[in-house]
Amino acid sequence: MIPQTLDKITTLEEQRFLLPGHYTWEEFEKLEILIGDAPGLRITYLDGCVEFMTLGEQHELLKKIIAILLEAYLFELRINFIPVGSATRRAKEKGASFEPDESYYIGEKKENPDLAIEINITSGSIDKLEKYKRFNISEVWFWENNQISLYHLSNNNYEQTAQSKLLPDLNINLLARCVLMPSIIEAKTEFIKGIRQ
Repeated sequence: MIPQTLDKITTLEEQRFLLPGHYTWEEFEKLEILIGDAPGLRITYLDGCVEFMTLGEQHELLKKIIAILLEAYLFELRINFIPVGSATRRAKEKGASFEPDESYYIGEKKENPDLAIEINITSGSIDKLEKYKRFNISEVWFWENNQISLYHLSNNNYEQTAQSKLLPDLNINLLARCVLMPSIIEAKTEFIKGIRQ
């Protein structure tokens, strides 16, 4: 058996596809059943719009590195948290169903997570913040174009902010810089060193 070399391995890139038309919740549920547990395929519903997204390797790599570094920060500062990953948020009465890439309760468990993180390699058509607002998620971070954009929910609207309101001492620039480092070991070392200074 000949080992496969990395340059011969092909992976799917992230792709998004908005289904044409308007769908009822019941039609959306039928679509969910049709796709079943297709690996690497995510489905989002918001007010009748249905979007499919394939999860590429780059998407999953960025998601995991951000989670590793954020969790290292929370452990280092002894901030209690509950990681719930990409657990589906769905409610017919809210007209929404989606999966964040990562999500966390900060402190203790509540009705919905406090923080959600979404990786955007390709732009989608569904209003990204609206779906989070329906579930009253305090803060949403987007990784796009090699940087992190933070949005905090205030007076039922998201406002972009340079600093996390949930984690006010977290150096967002340091986090983004470390995410882009080629070695995850060096990234975590650099990040912890930066936290301790």
